[in-house]
Amino acid sequence: MSPWILVASLLGAAGVLLGAFGAHGLEQRVGADRLASWSMAVDYHLIHALALLALGLFSAATDRSVTLPASLFVGGIVLFSGSIYGLVLGAPSWLGPITPLGGLCLIAGWLSLFFVARS
Repeated sequence: MSPWILVASLLGAAGVLLGAFGAHGLEQRVGADRLASWSMAVDYHLIHALALLALGLFSAATDRSVTLPASLFVGGIVLFSGSIYGLVLGAPSWLGPITPLGGLCLIAGWLSLFFVARS
């Protein structure tokens, strides 16, 4: 089994937990704009956890390496969604410039997947 399936399962579970926390634990504590940011971070988190699962299944079925796109997806989840989670929870504003770096990781992950699929 591909280790990326294990990573995807943990990130998927974390995404569901963070989504539930946003829906039930934050709705009375933060404004609508911050709650919308949290929701977007959860959406990107879960979408890329599913993409990571697909990569792991692809790797297991074909014995091909997906290390680059998978690593970029994990880094993107951590940097993009993680920085938004932190900002919504009141982390210092210096965390804000990290968000676009996470977005770049996600984009690079998709582009590197293109090259994995082509070879």
